[in-house]
Amino acid sequence: MKKLNKIGINQELSDKLADKLNILLANYQLFYINARGFHWNIKGEKFFELHLKFEELYNDALLKVDEIAERILTLDKVPYHSFSDYLKASTIQPVKNLSDGKKAVKVVVDGFCQLLVLEREILKLSAKADDEGTNAMMSDYIREKEKLVWMYSAFLEK
Repeated sequence: MKKLNKIGINQELSDKLADKLNILLANYQLFYINARGFHWNIKGEKFFELHLKFEELYNDALLKVDEIAERILTLDKVPYHSFSDYLKASTIQPVKNLSDGKKAVKVVVDGFCQLLVLEREILKLSAKADDEGTNAMMSDYIREKEKLVWMYSAFLEK
């Protein structure tokens, strides 16, 4: 018989989920840092519009960072909590000194796409583990992010 964790999920699958969630956590931390930097440094014609949008993005990312870390703890593992861990695990890279609105939005869309790929991997694994808590979280994140990809991509069109 397979060992179950405290919330009744196969321990081996739960550990794999926590590992993937730590990677997602790292990616959201870098996404947050980038959005915060864009918010501070944006210049040009669309300053007011983008300044507010980047603030929305980093506030949302901050909430997700907390939710993901708490889910990792629920799975009885330790969330990453150092910047060196985030840098090592993240596929999203930090962006410095970017003040061009269109280029910043392109980085945001690319970040969304990287997050979506990882969230879909976690969704499949959480379904296999019968982990409804993680599954529901990923479904919500995916639905929300797909809409954001559409909206921010529309901004980039001529």
